[in-house]
Amino acid sequence: MSPRFLDEIAAALEEHGLILRGGFVFDDCDAAPPGPSGAGARSVLLVGQAGAAPWPHFLRWRDRQPADLVNPLDTWSRQVIGAVADKFGARAVSPSDKPWMPFQQWAMRAEALKPSPLGILMHPEYGLWHAYRGALLFEVEIPIQAPRTSNHLCDACVGKPCLKSCPVSAYSPSGFAYEECLAHVRGPHGEACRNLGCLDRNACPVGVEYRYPAEVQAFHMASFAKLD
Repeated sequence: MSPRFLDEIAAALEEHGLILRGGFVFDDCDAAPPGPSGAGARSVLLVGQAGAAPWPHFLRWRDRQPADLVNPLDTWSRQVIGAVADKFGARAVSPSDKPWMPFQQWAMRAEALKPSPLGILMHPEYGLWHAYRGALLFEVEIPIQAPRTSNHLCDACVGKPCLKSCPVSAYSPSGFAYEECLAHVRGPHGEACRNLGCLDRNACPVGVEYRYPAEVQAFHMASFAKLD
């Protein structure tokens, strides 16, 4: 394995606006998923984004696809990450693959992050404006630096604006009111949410320089509410 193995993977992902989001070596007690040959994986690298960096790359690809393509962002992510996996001898998996992979648990382990009150992992730099698009599973141990732990910013946030901006109080300490949120977004008073994204998420003051542009938020909201 090249000493620059991780750098080479990162460079291949960067061509598409994606980044490595950490990783780890599975413990013997972990129920590791299969790697590329079907044997148990030994290591996993998380792939994702900070801010909306992949958006221009995705749009250029989208322009060449059928207009009625279902789940285009998932399809693009699978193609890009799958090609990188093939190049570096890994198996690519996606958060939307079935059976579901424990991406949330992997991400917390890989980057030492904790969930915000909205359920999105709070990143000390990116805030809530990041995502995981897939993972690379290897059947060899990849030397991965352990994540640096930091204070969970949500613990120090007294005002919790992310729980006070939604018109229907979809997020609360008791959980996410999915049906109420969906009805509001689809309804006559949900225009701001449809066009600008989740108001609770936008209210968080952390990582605002990474906030997705309105068109990106509208795309994700339309996908959530099945508005297309």
